[in-house]
Amino acid sequence: MTATYTWDVFSTLDGFGSFVETADWGGYWGQQGPELLEHRAGQLDPPPRMVFGATTFREVADILVSGDDPLTQDEWNQRTLRAPATVISSTLTEPLGWPDATIVDGDAVDVVRRLKDESDVPLRSQASLSLNRALMAAGLVDRFQLTIFPVISGRTGTSRIFDGAEDFDLQLLESRTLDGRTHELVFRPTRH
Repeated sequence: MTATYTWDVFSTLDGFGSFVETADWGGYWGQQGPELLEHRAGQLDPPPRMVFGATTFREVADILVSGDDPLTQDEWNQRTLRAPATVISSTLTEPLGWPDATIVDGDAVDVVRRLKDESDVPLRSQASLSLNRALMAAGLVDRFQLTIFPVISGRTGTSRIFDGAEDFDLQLLESRTLDGRTHELVFRPTRH
């Protein structure tokens, strides 16, 4: 049986995945609430296998492993850190500081195709924009989960989510509003 692969992205209304470090937004654009955090933690129980590209892994691991950011104490972030992870990278070396992470060097499409065939748990990837755009183009993303925070970061936004992406039709599978302000949409993508 093939494991389901979910690409999970946080976004501003104007399509940015992050903001410049000097911006004063705070984590999750300052919009995280108890319902969002509880929902996110629930999505990692039971734990999926996390899949990261090198850049996103470095950023996430630096934050979660250091424990310096108060948000790292959220149950969702703690479950993320405890989940097994595959890091697709030709530049990183072990040890990674992540309790159960493995580096795999190779073509991302081939690596994820193999993971989908071999994994007995669902696969989930947070951010890793260029990696997941390539996987979506290859037809390997089964679910695209977009969490839209109620902010526009036109001046401070970085990492446009869909820059360089192929064209896709999206079939809406689920939608919900969390904390009365944040929207989560789950789609099945197909190449247009």
